[in-house]
Amino acid sequence: MSLFAIRDYRHLFSAQVIALFGTGLATVALGLLAYDLAGPRAGVVLGTALTVKMVMYVVIAPLAAAYVDRLPRRAFLVFLDVVRAAVVLALPFVTEVWHIYVLIGLLQAGSAAFTPTFQAVIPDIVTDESDYTRALSASQVAYTMESLLSPVLAAVALAFMSFNLLFLGTSAGFAVSALLVLSTRIPDARPNAHAKAWDRAAAGIRTFLRTPRLRGVMALNLVVASAGSIVVVNTVNYVRDELGGSQSDVAWMLAASGGGTLLAALALPRILDRITARTVMLTGAGVLLGGTTAAVSLMAAGLTTWTGTAINWTVIGIGMALVVTPTGKVLRASVAPNAIPEAFAAQFSLSHLAWLITYPVAGWLGTNAGFALAWSVLAALAGAGTAGALLLWPRHDGRRAVTGPAAPDATAPRLDRSTLSKAA
Repeated sequence: MSLFAIRDYRHLFSAQVIALFGTGLATVALGLLAYDLAGPRAGVVLGTALTVKMVMYVVIAPLAAAYVDRLPRRAFLVFLDVVRAAVVLALPFVTEVWHIYVLIGLLQAGSAAFTPTFQAVIPDIVTDESDYTRALSASQVAYTMESLLSPVLAAVALAFMSFNLLFLGTSAGFAVSALLVLSTRIPDARPNAHAKAWDRAAAGIRTFLRTPRLRGVMALNLVVASAGSIVVVNTVNYVRDELGGSQSDVAWMLAASGGGTLLAALALPRILDRITARTVMLTGAGVLLGGTTAAVSLMAAGLTTWTGTAINWTVIGIGMALVVTPTGKVLRASVAPNAIPEAFAAQFSLSHLAWLITYPVAGWLGTNAGFALAWSVLAALAGAGTAGALLLWPRHDGRRAVTGPAAPDATAPRLDRSTLSKAA
């Protein structure tokens, strides 16, 4: 309750939730639009569109972090919401596949700049350590509630309207999000320690490469992307073509994964008070590896049942929450306060670089060579990521994480060893 008593956080959180639900409706609609335009090759279209999205995230997020302290952050966030609302309004009028790629590129360029800026604002508003941990969990719950409820809402809406109308819900969500951000008092960013734009953009990446626990996080990003790509890219064709389901069935299957994520996210705040983030995140990697392996086994055995798929999608959702939810806490404990924006931007970019690898595997290889082969490759990538995290993230990580260019300045509060050890 102390967290939501903070007015500015409450408004920002509400903006996040509303925009997420709009985005969730658009995600379902985009998959159905791809199927409407390309039929059995919808996986290729969706995989390509999501690859365009990842390219934008990988390239633009670090640049946004490099310049964000020079901009009024509230006005910048509002501008990006307005741009995204306008772009989404054009999606219902798409008649060619290439139109999807252009509009998704514009839309995700805005999201790539918005998300790391939004994430970096939160620690400036929620300063108490325990409240910040719960803010991270609340943010993950918001993502998972969107994953669970957006497909359900879409399934209900699709019984009464065309999927094109779902894009209108996304546009409205971005507009309301802009109004809520506009009502929030967001402090100016701390001055960045790096004068040159390239140094600013690369500083977060260098911190990840120098810090053992963050190298482990990089490996875990690959595990999340490998398992998540199966759900995000292949659910449409899998449900429609393998299981013979309807548009609403696609939405309900996506909701199964969101439900698993929600269950885990609700339980994590208390778990993270007692168990280290490393243990929780590596457990999540094991769950995701098990989920991808089960998907391959069921497909190879011809056991493509509704029940089996729903259970496996739920397991994957649980694993994703176990890895993603503690990541923000680890990042905050690994850098100085004035380096938080670039650290979040680096994680945003690096995590989506992993998706940039896995989306084409799920979309292109899954369509041209079959789900069994594509999912086998993704399971191998998940295994490599899990092994890499175990090797790169020391079991007893007592090393001070703030190094090099990210070292705190004389005016910044310092992070002591006990705080770092607790977070890791």
